[in-house]
Amino acid sequence: MKLSTLPALALLAAAAALSGCGKSDANAPAFKIGISIPSADHGWTGGVVYHANAVKREIEAANPDVKVLVSTAATSGEQVDRVENLLVQGIDALVILPSEPAPLTPICEKAVQQGVKLVVVDRNLAKPVQDLLVAGDNPGFGRAGGEVIAKALGGQGAIVVMEGIPCDVNTQRIEAFKAVVAQHPGLTILESGAAEWSTEKGLKLMENFLQKHPAIDAVWTGDDDVSVGALKAYEESKRTDVKILVGGGGSKAIVKRILDGDPLVQATVTYPPAMIATGAREAVKIVKGAVPASKQIVVPAEVVTPENAKDFYYPDSAY
Repeated sequence: MKLSTLPALALLAAAAALSGCGKSDANAPAFKIGISIPSADHGWTGGVVYHANAVKREIEAANPDVKVLVSTAATSGEQVDRVENLLVQGIDALVILPSEPAPLTPICEKAVQQGVKLVVVDRNLAKPVQDLLVAGDNPGFGRAGGEVIAKALGGQGAIVVMEGIPCDVNTQRIEAFKAVVAQHPGLTILESGAAEWSTEKGLKLMENFLQKHPAIDAVWTGDDDVSVGALKAYEESKRTDVKILVGGGGSKAIVKRILDGDPLVQATVTYPPAMIATGAREAVKIVKGAVPASKQIVVPAEVVTPENAKDFYYPDSAY
């Protein structure tokens, strides 16, 4: 009798296992959103990581049927691997801020081919395969920086420029900045060099500029993290020729200097890291059936001055 009960017990065990599996699937989220971003290697990307994790909590609280997976990577190669991992986990949408556009384009193409909805943030890919691009107003960003400097110098003076990582973001900013300078015959760009949005590289590049050029009227760093390094180099040089230094991004450190009336740091231009959150919210809409009204959302660039700096100062933020 005992032996004859074994097949029945086996069937019961199998049924229980199947029942358990069914219950697990029923409780699984209907949609998975993957967010792939660079690691917090400087202030701006620190802000991106902060807002990515914040929007994960926001989305999951408001949408019980959505799970958000946040993945960071220190290099382009690592980011490719992390995106592969997200695809294995069965994401329905990928929100990606590529550390470098070209190396990340093939894996993004692969995601689209697998039916994954793609939202690209900040830096466009080598091929426009995305469903939606969420980007800052990079031409407006460069133009605003140029206009602030031109006004501060009265249309006369010598400028040094610090560029970012080679990509369409940097190109759009630099071209717009130079277009403003070209409108003022009295303005001259002494030299332009790459600081790659790095505080340390900004410091070294500024040291180089100071050694090579005995008179500099303005510095456009195009990035508030770079501004921190450039300011350190300038202050250590004990020189007094620079009249204005303009960065970009809207970091709390630079906005605080504007609030405090720093004569050298009179303005910056916003480029909010919270755009990653905008991309994630749009991805949720897309996987639930919404069709973007446009293929691109542009986040405007705003000039921060002593008059409005209090509206852009967030002392408890990550950036």
